[in-house]
Formats: sequence, C-alpha cells, structure tokens
Amino acid sequence: MNIDHIKNIYNKLFDEKKLKYKRSLSFGDYFTDRWERAKKENFGEGSSVYDNVLIMGDVTVGKNTKIGPNCILDGTGKLSIGDECSIAAGTHIYTHHTVKRAISFGQEEIEYAPSIIGNGVYIGPNCVLQKGITIGDRVVIGAMSFVNKSIDSNKKVAGCPAKYIGKI
Repeated sequence: MNIDHIKNIYNKLFDEKKLKYKRSLSFGDYFTDRWERAKKENFGEGSSVYDNVLIMGDVTVGKNTKIGPNCILDGTGKLSIGDECSIAAGTHIYTHHTVKRAISFGQEEIEYAPSIIGNGVYIGPNCVLQKGITIGDRVVIGAMSFVNKSIDSNKKVAGCPAKYIGKI
C-alpha cells in the first residue's frame, strides 16, 4: 500500500462524512469508530470517545458517556467518570500536576490526587478540571470553566474559577 492509496481512502471517507453529517474530522477519526475505541478502553456500554482524545493512566468511564474531540483524560492519579455524561470538545480533566516539581527545580515530587465525576454530568467545551475534585450527579459546568473545587450534585457552575450559578 502506498501513500496515494491512503489518500484515496481518506478522500472517499471525507466526502462520505461531509455529505452524510456535514462535518469534517481529524484524520484518525475517519479510520476509527468512537464506540469501538470506547470498548477497547473498557468504557461502559454505549460510551464513545474520539480517536484524538489523549487517555493516560487509570481512567474508568460508565455507560452511555460521550467524550468529544480533543479532550485530555488524565488518569495518572485515577479518574472515574460516571454514566450518561457528556464531556464536550477540548475539555481537560487532570489527576496530577507538576507545579511544585517545576518551581523547586525538580526537588519536589509530582502531585497526584484522584478525580471523580458523577452520573448525568455535562461539561461544556474547553473546560479544565483540576486534580483531586469530586463532581456530584446532575451537574452542569459551563463552557470554558476552570474547576478547582468539588461540586455538589444538582448544581450549575461556570467561570474561571467556576462559581455556583444555579441549581438543577
């Protein structure tokens, strides 16, 4: 197989997706299936994850959870995501950081803490969730929010840092 053969396959798949869904995707997403990748990652039944999502460490995901493109799921400190969640494009969820290591010129260790996301959680596009937080069930996190504290169930938060804006 040569590069022209790959280009022809790509162009055919591009045209099919564009016609059917009116969208274009990252190169790898034409050759992979979101639901098959989720199965390979041992995510719950009906869950999906795009090919271009970075998954590191110990990440568990429940049933029917959708993870959009260009996300980072950092499970180096253990990450758990519940059932029926929607994680929008560009969201980063962390379980570690290297702040103390960096400012100590490598004298301090990398810090790890598990993060837990409940069931029925919506996380808007381009959010960042800090290590060591717990998000309750039925939570909405507005687009471009920075979450650096745990959030109780049935809350809406937004902003940088995320603040309470309403209840579900």
